[in-house]
Amino acid sequence: MIALTAAEVAAATGGTLHAVAPATVVHGSVVTDSRQVETGGLFVALPGEHVDGHDFAATAVAAGAAAVLAARPLADDEGRGLPTVVVPDVEVALGELAREVLARLRLAALEPGGSGLRVIGVTGSVGKTTTKDLLAQLCGAAGPTIAPVRSFNNEIGLPLTVLRADESTRFLVLEMGASGPGHLDYLTRIAPPDVAVVLVVGQAHLGGFGGIEAVARAKSEIVQGLVPDGVAVLNADDHRVLAMSALAPGEVVTFGASTGAGVRATDVVVDRAGRARFTLVVADGTAQRQEARVELRLVGEHHVHNALAAAAAALAVGLTLEDVAASLTAADALSPHRMHVVDRADGVTVIDDSYNANPDSMRAALKALAVVAGRDRRSVAVLGEMLELGEGSRAAHDAIGELVVRLNIGLTVVVGEGARPIGDGANREGSWGDEVALVDDVDAAERFLETELRPGDVVLVKSSFGAGLWQLGDRLTDPTTHPAATAVTS
Repeated sequence: MIALTAAEVAAATGGTLHAVAPATVVHGSVVTDSRQVETGGLFVALPGEHVDGHDFAATAVAAGAAAVLAARPLADDEGRGLPTVVVPDVEVALGELAREVLARLRLAALEPGGSGLRVIGVTGSVGKTTTKDLLAQLCGAAGPTIAPVRSFNNEIGLPLTVLRADESTRFLVLEMGASGPGHLDYLTRIAPPDVAVVLVVGQAHLGGFGGIEAVARAKSEIVQGLVPDGVAVLNADDHRVLAMSALAPGEVVTFGASTGAGVRATDVVVDRAGRARFTLVVADGTAQRQEARVELRLVGEHHVHNALAAAAAALAVGLTLEDVAASLTAADALSPHRMHVVDRADGVTVIDDSYNANPDSMRAALKALAVVAGRDRRSVAVLGEMLELGEGSRAAHDAIGELVVRLNIGLTVVVGEGARPIGDGANREGSWGDEVALVDDVDAAERFLETELRPGDVVLVKSSFGAGLWQLGDRLTDPTTHPAATAVTS
């Protein structure tokens, strides 16, 4: 975080000082984990489901924290007061601190020699994290860039990401997630984007929204949260996203497969490893059509869409088409459990896409599995529950089972009672009995695969995070279990 006095932290958060001098300088990282404290940093004592950050405040101060952001005055075991900024609500205060820091950074960026800071926000039902990772690499090649680790995209993760920025930061890439109305409005009030990217309106978190049109309204909040002259980067292939053009305060840039899209891909070819190559075409109506070749290292044709979104946003903040194409060709998927491909020593290839799942991403991953396996390798899909789908959950799982049969997946392992309709759908669609196996949990799935997998198999692991198949993904790719395993795509 940029250097602030304790008094300035208190002013930004509406807090009061306890056992800390107003002139004390807070200049290190802002963290919620006492094990990550740096000298001079700020420890944020968030209450949690299982632990309360206030219980670790003394440990954080002993490790070098200059102050603690907390909901009450704190003391160590001997009764000595801990340096604390006491606030009514720690989570809200964290957001207010991030808002103040970003406002200061924007002013500094306008000064002679300033960084020219640009903020890019990314949202959508599918592909946020991959697009964020691509943008981090595109922008990172052009200047100092801050982007979230993993999927820090909520009311805690976003402020923590903002607070990592400093006066040298040229690009601040933010993933913005929403599981209900008003969430993106809150996040954009903390960090109004200069460029807002909307990928797709899909069926993720339907249970929290109440319907697809409500999802669209919620996603549109990022466009309404743009700075006054901000640029909206919208998916031309999704009519709900394209309709957000009417809400944009400034320029609209479109991307997609549609011929009218300003940034699109032509001549798309997918190789046997599941990687796409294409011609990146830019034709915004005001400049002559430009083209550049791109060869993605990411596995799955669906990543072409994410690459187009990242390209459009990068062009909007001033990168050249040549640099964008080169960086896309060199880019990897940075976050774990996102189409992470490992070739094991026993001849089995594992595609670990177990971080999250909804009907759209499940379909995309299954299609990628079918491509990688081709006709000469057996495809194995290990599928868990897709959570937060509301009343349509059973039908959505059933439809995935039907797709498994249509894609001719060799073996489908359905994990957990919540995912059982996948098996039902596969059987109704015409699967033979031995092509679908139902197991109770992750441990049972691992035991089944230990006896079932054979050299040449290609295995996809996919579920919502809460269903826990990420644990199986870790086990199947663990180098201590398979010492000669080699990651070919991260």
